[in-house]
Amino acid sequence: MSDVKRYVQQRAERDAEFAENYAIGYADFKIGVILRQAREAAGLTQDEVAQKLRTKKSAISRIENHADDVRLSTIRRYAEAVGTSLQIRLAVSQ
Repeated sequence: MSDVKRYVQQRAERDAEFAENYAIGYADFKIGVILRQAREAAGLTQDEVAQKLRTKKSAISRIENHADDVRLSTIRRYAEAVGTSLQIRLAVSQ
């Protein structure tokens, strides 16, 4: 286990608020990473996705880097713009 993972685990065990906020922040970060990876797999630049969504490159950057406040409809449109579809799965928390 890496030092970072060990730190996060130990801190989460001591601090419930940290654990909750870490989980939320990680989920938001992961959404942005998934969107960026889908765009890159499609061979598209942020400019090209922006053109398809009729927005600016800065808006695409914000979606990919700060996915904490993105509407589901925007994620669906983004997915379509990069040639994918949005699928949502609910899983039991561990």
